[in-house]
Amino acid sequence: MQAIPINIGINEADRQAIAAGLSKLLADTYTLYLKTHNFHWNVTGPMFQTLHLMFEGQYNELALAVDAIAERIRSLGVVAPGTYKAFSELSSIKEEESIPSAKEMIRILVEGQEAVVRTARSIFPLVEKAQDEPTADLLTQRMQVHEKTAWMLRSLLSE
Repeated sequence: MQAIPINIGINEADRQAIAAGLSKLLADTYTLYLKTHNFHWNVTGPMFQTLHLMFEGQYNELALAVDAIAERIRSLGVVAPGTYKAFSELSSIKEEESIPSAKEMIRILVEGQEAVVRTARSIFPLVEKAQDEPTADLLTQRMQVHEKTAWMLRSLLSE
């Protein structure tokens, strides 16, 4: 059976390019999800309760985000990446090889949140050119969440 052509007002080349950018966003988001979950499990110290709960809220939000991003990729007619290998190749966020201190966890997560914002922002020129409002809306929502989360985490490091 032949696939039904996609005719949503965005040409094939632009859909492919936007999906490629979204795939990087998906990889960054999933990598940040995994890192945040890891820190939730392994945080210690006087801020344990606060950080344990905060990280849980953050990784739950990220879990919902990866689904929304992957579904947008699929809506554009492209297969969403879904393996650790693909994510590690696409992500701008590197995995942690050890368990850092609680304060270092916070700093690392600020960097991760900001990396996701930069990735989302980098897709905007193509999205605007293609008049892809649904993707622009998704990117705007993601940037708002990550900028706010980075601010909240950064505030924990202020003296």
